[in-house]
Amino acid sequence: MSKKIRTAVVGYGNIGKYVVEALQSAPDFEIAGIVRRDAANIPAELREYVVTDSVSQLKEADVAILCTPTRNVEKSAITCLESGINTIDSFDIHGQILPLRESLDKVAKKHHAVSVISAGWDPGSDSVIRTLLEAMAPRGITYTNFGPGMSMGHTVAVKAVDGVKAALSMTIPAGTGVHRRMVYIELKEGYDFRTVAQAIKADDYFAHDETRVFQVEDVKALKDMGHGVLMERKGVSGNTQNQQFRFDMRINNPALTAQILVAAARASLKLQPGAYTMIEIPAVDLLPGKKEDWIAKLV
Repeated sequence: MSKKIRTAVVGYGNIGKYVVEALQSAPDFEIAGIVRRDAANIPAELREYVVTDSVSQLKEADVAILCTPTRNVEKSAITCLESGINTIDSFDIHGQILPLRESLDKVAKKHHAVSVISAGWDPGSDSVIRTLLEAMAPRGITYTNFGPGMSMGHTVAVKAVDGVKAALSMTIPAGTGVHRRMVYIELKEGYDFRTVAQAIKADDYFAHDETRVFQVEDVKALKDMGHGVLMERKGVSGNTQNQQFRFDMRINNPALTAQILVAAARASLKLQPGAYTMIEIPAVDLLPGKKEDWIAKLV
């Protein structure tokens, strides 16, 4: 049996917990350890693993899956890459992906490592679907409609706003790629709701969409990890018009994100040093086992 891929899980929140489950189910991975801020607090399900507050304390990690908030990804990735450890993240601010790729590409190449960025489901696997749709109908328009469901990235962004005790951000599709953000918050004592709501709406995560903020007593009573996407493209193949395509899925958000992160971690070991997005990786490299077996099965 070939050597298993030793993987560090950096962060143990919603995504980190599902990444551990996905790694446990994968035939070609083993968990090198869990990195979390409160390393002294070890949940029962992690007691068989090394739990530490620094990736440098883990033995022979091949790759680190970063389950941190998007705005912490670059710093965390650089730390790992400088140690020669591949990194995988689910960075989800679309407009900042190219600068992140450029930054991590330099570090990865310098230290002979690989960084796969934005390897969630959007950006991530949906990006691959959009790429295929473009190839199938080079002229046309693709609409990506998210939800309805909880956005983890937006929810984390709200929690970081001063005055927010707990939060939930829901994405509601309005059609043709337009979305409404419904934000529910528990307010810390002494803070003004209108001031906090305005700060949320000004955040880059929300500034480009219609955003409504509501104060509630208990966010947990509203929480649901379900999400989804409907992608539609109408375009032209050659000179033939009215080619229509639809991709629709309903998912558990962190579970799918985790599974794609693990698949991207596998692919990272087959790439030359540098930083990559999902659309730059051969799809077959995301799968375990021999490439020839998958060609025989899928082609």
